[in-house]
Amino acid sequence: MGESAGGGLAASLALMARDRGEYALAFQHLIYPMIDDRTCVREPHPFAGEFIWHAHNNHFGWSALLGHEPGGESVSAYAAAARAEDLRGLPPTFLSTAALDLFVDEDVVYAQRLIRAGVPTELHVWPGAFHGFDLAGGTPVADAARRASNEALRRFLIKDQ
Repeated sequence: MGESAGGGLAASLALMARDRGEYALAFQHLIYPMIDDRTCVREPHPFAGEFIWHAHNNHFGWSALLGHEPGGESVSAYAAAARAEDLRGLPPTFLSTAALDLFVDEDVVYAQRLIRAGVPTELHVWPGAFHGFDLAGGTPVADAARRASNEALRRFLIKDQ
């Protein structure tokens, strides 16, 4: 489980756990995960990424994590989960993102790839929401996102419900 960069690390950890075969994960719970360093070198999204976490922050974050410029050929899927060629065998996935989040495209594509790989996947794209929108409750969209997140946790962690 993780949010933002933590969601990216959680997705990469799920890949590593699958590949090593040492632990079986119940599911992965990803909240607007930062999973693709190539977002730094793609054409900017026309509407997303203007609030809270924007392209400059993203470039700095990926550069810090990778130790070099993002977008190159040698980036491991264990650093950027979207780089994984095969998503088969990953645990069921809950992925929640925001329509105005810089990560919306990479998150939606990743969810589509999970579905195509046969991974049970639940995707939420919250309209009008930006990166970190759910951290402060009190708005209908933030409250709905928290309810969906908590319900996913309940479903996957408490099996007798």
